[in-house]
Amino acid sequence: MEWVETTGKSVDEAKELALDQLGVDENEAEFELIEEPKTGLFGRSRGTARVRARILPRSPRAKTERKRRPKKTERPASDEALTPSTARRTSEGGSSRGRNQRDSAKDSPIAPAPDQSEADQSDAGGANGGRGRSGSSQASGAQDRGPRTAERNKEPMDQAEQVTVLEEFLTGLAESFGLAVEASSAFDEDDLKVNLVGQDLGLLVGPRLATLDAIQEIARNNLQRQAAGREYARVTVDVGGIRERRSAALTEFVADAADQVRTNGTDVVFEVMSSADRKQVHDVAGELEGVVSASEGEDPRRRVVLRPA
Repeated sequence: MEWVETTGKSVDEAKELALDQLGVDENEAEFELIEEPKTGLFGRSRGTARVRARILPRSPRAKTERKRRPKKTERPASDEALTPSTARRTSEGGSSRGRNQRDSAKDSPIAPAPDQSEADQSDAGGANGGRGRSGSSQASGAQDRGPRTAERNKEPMDQAEQVTVLEEFLTGLAESFGLAVEASSAFDEDDLKVNLVGQDLGLLVGPRLATLDAIQEIARNNLQRQAAGREYARVTVDVGGIRERRSAALTEFVADAADQVRTNGTDVVFEVMSSADRKQVHDVAGELEGVVSASEGEDPRRRVVLRPA
């Protein structure tokens, strides 16, 4: 398949244009990044992104080697290697040895395959405590309640220690980038929010807060290790208050889009968003009259759509 080359304001936009030309999903395409836009202050991009893409070549299915069927006169290597199908064939031949081996195979425990539908219900209906599951899944849930109760009863980690661990880690991380920052922390119920302030900290933010989200996850993992089994707070890392400003801007954008939906009676499709941004859009839309929100597509290209109520 021939390569196509596209450009855009961001790498994601260039990939979207390439996928439109190829007419396939992202998991069916292969990409090469030729040029990446430079990142300025607070993640603003300068320049253009250039990518090459093509449809993944499909290799022919590998041939499977057929195993030679043993003759009735051949003796299996051991009783443990005897499969149920072999035991049945031997039994049909009238051999008492085959019947004994079949009974032995029948008595051996075989673990059932996991129920995929139960896993799907766990992802979709975790908020309602698993109501509507089968009896076996309810029994499994009853067994899981013990560890969760134990986790709630874990010894809490001292708040001052949590602040010290996070601030020392984040300031040290910034120093490794050659940046000088000051960290300020505050507890908000079960959340520990840390804000970093300094000059030229756009490197810690990245496009669409991608770098900042990665730093936040690393800081949370570090706090988890230092907690050593103790209970610790949820972690939110911010740089110069950019999360709050972005959240306010997104709320205003959703309100404007809702006005457009009510006025024109047409759907408004948002750009690809992270799960946190999609949740905020749903929360804001739920408080507005005349509109409903829904998510469409598959990660990582999932979008929110506003429709007339």
